[in-house]
Amino acid sequence: MSVILITDCDHPTVDIERIIFSSAGYTLKVASCRSADDVIRAGDHAVALLSQYAPITEAVLDALPHLRVLGRYGVGLDNIDLDAAARRGLTVVNVPDYCTDEVADHAFGLILMLCRGLSVLHRHARHGTWDFHSAGDLHRTATQQLGLIGLGRIGTAVARRALASGFTVVATDPHPLGLARIPLVPMAELLHKSDVVTIHAPLDPSTRHLLGSRELALMKPSAFLVNTARGALVDQSALARALTSGQLRGAALDVLETEPPLDNDALLRLPNVVVTPHAAFYSEESISELKSRVAQAMVQALDGP
Repeated sequence: MSVILITDCDHPTVDIERIIFSSAGYTLKVASCRSADDVIRAGDHAVALLSQYAPITEAVLDALPHLRVLGRYGVGLDNIDLDAAARRGLTVVNVPDYCTDEVADHAFGLILMLCRGLSVLHRHARHGTWDFHSAGDLHRTATQQLGLIGLGRIGTAVARRALASGFTVVATDPHPLGLARIPLVPMAELLHKSDVVTIHAPLDPSTRHLLGSRELALMKPSAFLVNTARGALVDQSALARALTSGQLRGAALDVLETEPPLDNDALLRLPNVVVTPHAAFYSEESISELKSRVAQAMVQALDGP
């Protein structure tokens, strides 16, 4: 039987994938790969790879000549060398819309947490400071502008939530898919004028460190940054400096450049940072949908029309 390798997966089980693959006549092998070398060692004779975080590089594709299909648990494809896959005629599948509502809810929850000072108020109240002003000056949403970097499925879903709560919403995106009533503005203008900036862009070589020292310096000292997309879209060292110096009021991050973070990660020690563990995509429903849809798409690609 032909082998499909799950290179890595932090889900509790792979029962859904196993049923779909075995029903189609494929043998499932599960590994815990972290590097390209790990994938090469585990992937001998595999006809397809299904990865979560493991790097699928050109070296991997060179070493595994039986591959026909590459699958990714998720929306983004930044761990796969897409050019190398295209040169070899490999089919690449993902699930670009399985967690739109979950990520939008998570992002907007973080936006409200920052704007209402909820984490600061909670921390002070738990430590005996019963003072509504302990989070500093707070302003109603109707007086604030939300800037969206990326107006695809998730950015559009966040925009709808923000408009319903009274925010003025603007966006920057070279290829917007979103609401016609969201004004598109240049990046510099968005950063300069927004009270909250939230990132919903894909990660590729052109967007790595999309927000660095120069971009963060354009933001208001009273502004907040939210990132539920990819950690490497933001230069974390530059962000830590901006938050420490008062150049930026606060940030909420569901994604980091290194996950899990290192013990000495400066962002984890800052009181004006909220961090969640790459959880924005998660609900029981989204996980089930992700697993079934990516497995079915891989089988369809392997078996043809």
